[in-house]
Amino acid sequence: MGLTPHLQGLSSQLSGELYYDDLIKSIYATDASVYRIRPLAVAYPKSKQDIKLLIAFAKAHKISLIPRTAGTSLAGQCVGEGLVVDVSKYFTKILDFNEKEQTITVQPGVVRDALNNYLKPFGLFFGPNTSTSNRCMIGGMVGNNSSGTTSIKYGVTRDKVIALQTVLSDGSDAVFGEITSDKFVEKTKENSLEGQIYKTIYSELISETVQKNIVDNFPKPEIHRRNTGYAIDELIKSDVFTDTSEKFNMCKLLSGSEGTLAFTTQITLKLDKLPPKEGVMVAAHFDSIENCLKAVEPVMKHNLYTCEMMDKTILDCTKHNKTQQENRRFIEGDPKAILMCEVRANNIEDVEGLVNNLLEDIKSSGLSYAYPILKGEAINKANNLRSAGLGLLGNIIGDKKGVACIEDTAVALADLSNYIADFAKLMTGYNQEAVYYAHAGAGEIHLRPILDLKKQTDVDLFRKITTDVAYLVKEYKGSMSGEHGDGIVRSEFISMMIGDENYNILKRIKKAFDPDAIFNPGKIVEAWPMDASLRYVSNRTEPEIDTLLDFSKSMGILREAEKCNGSGDCRKLPEFGGTMCPSYRATRNEKDTTRARANALREFLTNSDKANKFDHKELKTVFDLCLSCKACASECPSSVDVASLKAEFQYQYQKENGVTLRTKLFAYNNRLNSIGSKFHRLTNFMFSNGLTSSILKKSFGVAKERSLPLISEQSLNAYYKNFEIIRNKGNYIKKVYLFNDEFTNHLDTQIGIDALELLKSLNYFVEVIDHVESGRAFLSKGLLKQAKDFANKNVAFFKDKISEETPLLGIEPSAILTFKDEYLKLADDKASAENIAKSTLLIEEFIQQEIALGHITEEQFTQQERTIKFHGHCHQKAMSNQLSSFAVLNLPKNYRVTIIPSGCCGMAGSFGYEKEHYEVSMKIGEQTLFPAIRKAPEAVIISANGTSCRHQIKDGTQREAKHPISVLKEALISA
Repeated sequence: MGLTPHLQGLSSQLSGELYYDDLIKSIYATDASVYRIRPLAVAYPKSKQDIKLLIAFAKAHKISLIPRTAGTSLAGQCVGEGLVVDVSKYFTKILDFNEKEQTITVQPGVVRDALNNYLKPFGLFFGPNTSTSNRCMIGGMVGNNSSGTTSIKYGVTRDKVIALQTVLSDGSDAVFGEITSDKFVEKTKENSLEGQIYKTIYSELISETVQKNIVDNFPKPEIHRRNTGYAIDELIKSDVFTDTSEKFNMCKLLSGSEGTLAFTTQITLKLDKLPPKEGVMVAAHFDSIENCLKAVEPVMKHNLYTCEMMDKTILDCTKHNKTQQENRRFIEGDPKAILMCEVRANNIEDVEGLVNNLLEDIKSSGLSYAYPILKGEAINKANNLRSAGLGLLGNIIGDKKGVACIEDTAVALADLSNYIADFAKLMTGYNQEAVYYAHAGAGEIHLRPILDLKKQTDVDLFRKITTDVAYLVKEYKGSMSGEHGDGIVRSEFISMMIGDENYNILKRIKKAFDPDAIFNPGKIVEAWPMDASLRYVSNRTEPEIDTLLDFSKSMGILREAEKCNGSGDCRKLPEFGGTMCPSYRATRNEKDTTRARANALREFLTNSDKANKFDHKELKTVFDLCLSCKACASECPSSVDVASLKAEFQYQYQKENGVTLRTKLFAYNNRLNSIGSKFHRLTNFMFSNGLTSSILKKSFGVAKERSLPLISEQSLNAYYKNFEIIRNKGNYIKKVYLFNDEFTNHLDTQIGIDALELLKSLNYFVEVIDHVESGRAFLSKGLLKQAKDFANKNVAFFKDKISEETPLLGIEPSAILTFKDEYLKLADDKASAENIAKSTLLIEEFIQQEIALGHITEEQFTQQERTIKFHGHCHQKAMSNQLSSFAVLNLPKNYRVTIIPSGCCGMAGSFGYEKEHYEVSMKIGEQTLFPAIRKAPEAVIISANGTSCRHQIKDGTQREAKHPISVLKEALISA
């Protein structure tokens, strides 16, 4: 039983939640680092009182307490054996804002970019800017002393922290902030833990000899990114210890302390005015890393706002990531490195002058071979490309990965080029090609060796390389930890970096704050070994896992899951755009992230002793709220395809546990609709009548609030028999095949009719063959054998018909895009499936192409004015693009179209029908989609190309949404 009864008692006392089941412990065993430690339990505190109860529990039972926000730490700060305390769900309030003083007080779970969205109308912002800024939280930024791209202009988090409200290890409250030297002396006389802390700080640092030893051994002070140990080098600058006017502030010590000293509940920050509004970026291209680094010091003389570097390894990772392909259009040739230099000013003339001066120096150096100039949205795209860099490293197929161990070193700018030259020699000795990903203007290079930590030989290299680099950094008096913290991976080297005497001071300070070592042990002092508790057991026998879906491109399903490196992009909120991850956005639970699903699957597939490793209820729980929207396949930098992971899991789990009646009903809905269509009036009466529909919904586990879809009066197949007689047979532009999907055939027949009539009117020869359904419903329910049968049959039907000249068009995105996605993993005839996929298009994509060719023109359509708001299908966003629908809707001259930045609608096929999912489904719709539609006047046309989306819009807003093809058909002059 162990501590379980005590945990049960603790849970009953908390106003928040406490979990200690295997699933949650597995999910929280990792962060974004290489480490894995299963915690005792995970708490979501709602109040300061909860935190005090957790601290008291840890103290009483001699266990540890690990603070956590977004869990994107790269050095292992967020993993440990005790209680993980996740404040990201409830400690998310902005508490106070003083516009005049330019300060703000927040709870630690406030997201950095959300804070800046709040501040933007006031012309202010919080400067430190990490690559994870749309999900990382202020508490984590304080813990790590984060900096990011803006540090060369706005400094690091430590520079911005004015005050911290904390709970100390004895459960007492302490507010730390700027105090006078007299107040400091008063504090040392207090008979409390806080008083003892001040007394220890004073006694440890007052000696001039000690201060000299700190200055001599800590990183050079001009390196503003330095997190090596506790920042006692900052404390000795105050008037308590030296003859200066700088007041003492304990926050300088707590910033970067990684939750090892106190538990922070409120943070007061100093804000900056927004940067000048006009910005231009010069993206200098280099044919060598050496030339790129030589250029850094000269360009930094130009008062840059950012100076960032990406190397070829990072750039190559972006080539096959759909989201990043658009962002990398500025790249010329095949550069070994790019230096992104941004200048800003308040007007165009001034910024152009700055750019010209910068370009003159870059060109005269002869180091760069190209220097495209980026403005406006192009800058954002380049920054997005850079921000995705760390996650994109997960795209390296196989077990070798760019490993975060020496990736945080910072040196003085004048030392940068020589340091990298020495580093390159060192790495050559290890036969390593490192990844160079840099905040170059700050002297910090994210250097990652490529290692396979499943092999003991590479684990040995992990230690050797880190040790050698630590010695090299020490030679340059640099910082081993620039911005990502010490954590587990670098804490072991702090003593060597700053000297034993200084390290012993850190230990005594830790003891003063935390006598029982309950706060996040193993980090900074009394460090855990950097090569233990790794995510993978070295020299393990790789589990053999047979799957029905073909995961060979990832070298198997386990490696597909292992692609997730924990970067947490799936935790971004709706206000930051995209779709991933809709269920997390609704619940704000880590369990409902893409990351959690991949991590849980990895855990159980690796460690399960069952013959069928998928047969775990925990996996059923973690996949339950996955909507299979496929956003992760494109928005996740590592392209982890959780929709496919879920489908395979469902199939394997159901092999052992059977298939429910409701699952069968949803999967076989096309067959049932076909039967219902023979008696469509009776069927529709049963579905729409209050009494009978309630009985049906209750019997089959459908949410009582849902309307049921009605059967069309005739199927599209029936309509096509007459259409075939009158379609164009003479001088047509092109022949196309229309895929009559199962949803259009029986439920949305009019849309199919509109598509046939539109294409005929535009002079295209349309053919519908007698194919089978797409199998989408079976895929969504994990009935993969049936889905495979449909895939094989459709590939056989179309393989000799579909080509670039005779493409396959589809109306319903979820159905037609199976040809481009799942069929490649299901079909036995892979070559034919791939050929068909190349010439398979959404009908909007086809029309967009024909518009570009001049075959379809605006003259063919009405000149009436219309305003349209369009919501795109998730699968379209993930595997195609919304711009095709946008182009189709914009074709009539006076149509004004807006794409709703709506993410997932929340319906996702059968998901939104199921009674246990209804609430989450509607929460997702309420995030962006429903409010945008409700704000639209009645005259505005609402358009959506997904059948589920249209149904969700109807149920959520009582507005009818039209397919873009129907809108265009109605706009035909001849219509």
